[in-house]
Amino acid sequence: MKTLKTLRTLIIATTSALMVGCTTMGTPFGTGVGTSNQTTDVLSGVLGAITNGEAITGVLSSVIGLDKMTQRQLIGTWVYEGPGCAFTSQSALARAGGEIAATQVEEKLADQYAKLGLNAKNTIVQFNQDGTYAAVIGGRKMSGKYTYDEKNCAVKMSGLLLSLNGYVKRNSLGGMSLLFESKKILPVLQAIASMSGNTSLETIGEISKNYDGVRIGFDMKK
Repeated sequence: MKTLKTLRTLIIATTSALMVGCTTMGTPFGTGVGTSNQTTDVLSGVLGAITNGEAITGVLSSVIGLDKMTQRQLIGTWVYEGPGCAFTSQSALARAGGEIAATQVEEKLADQYAKLGLNAKNTIVQFNQDGTYAAVIGGRKMSGKYTYDEKNCAVKMSGLLLSLNGYVKRNSLGGMSLLFESKKILPVLQAIASMSGNTSLETIGEISKNYDGVRIGFDMKK
């Protein structure tokens, strides 16, 4: 409960500060030119969203490290359920605009992932008890060894041709979010794009520039 109150106070304080300077603030995915009315509407939505416990829980679900997974919970076969997004800290989430920002990121990712053809049949990750993993991301196969740091929710996936350092967390759907810095996962998505003939990944590349502390990837379920 103390964490919820602290987060509520932090978001309200940060959002209020942003509203003071709303006349110079652009839209997250735009060209940097926005109106004060548009910005006020978004920030007011953040304030409204954090007035109840359910919304606060949603905000917390967008922060890495607040809903940790154990090594035992990680083991198993996970299939793609949708785009995943979370922030590295409560302050990073608050600066970005709370759960509204996380929702916006996932909406942008959903459009890009759909163009790449990602689905439950071609995007699967299996973490084995012996420290090995096997994965198929958009039809692109990967395998190797992994390590998991429960304290920091950090997973390192080493392979013959590619290594990925990311994070895992339980998501609000009861599954797992497998998340990376956008610049780390972008090469994998670009490889998938070349296979599918789709080269429109500008939005994914821009996410880190617009949202400080964001990590993106996949929501998955067993």
